[in-house]
Amino acid sequence: MTAFNIKDIMRLIPHRYPFLLVDKVVDVDPGERATGIKNVTMNEPFFQGHFPQEPVMPGVLILEAMAQTAAVLALDYLGEGSHGKVVYFMGIDGAKFRKPVVPGDTLHMHLTKERSRGTVWRFSAEAFVDDAKVCEAQLMAMLSDG
Repeated sequence: MTAFNIKDIMRLIPHRYPFLLVDKVVDVDPGERATGIKNVTMNEPFFQGHFPQEPVMPGVLILEAMAQTAAVLALDYLGEGSHGKVVYFMGIDGAKFRKPVVPGDTLHMHLTKERSRGTVWRFSAEAFVDDAKVCEAQLMAMLSDG
């Protein structure tokens, strides 16, 4: 599959509203790279407190959205072997936030597998709004039996 809609994503990862932070995954090169898309709206529950007068998507949630995209990429690659697996976020290196993400933005998260050894995967992640990079990091995750 080269793209995943919300139903496909929900079949692969256990996250649900309000913590499901990726709306679709496109441009999938199985086991290698994918692009997650998050449409950021004022209806997001975190905007009530972050910040009411100047809504900004929390950086940790941008990282979580990138991690969820990575989980879709890894579990899709396993195919039938992914049944019952859960992807646990293990680490973040070199996280940098470049610009605020605000309601009305469309977040494009580009994930590329750097390596996988056994059940541990490492990804390079970048997030963009339009052509502007808003976040970058290296993410580590472990696939485990649920």
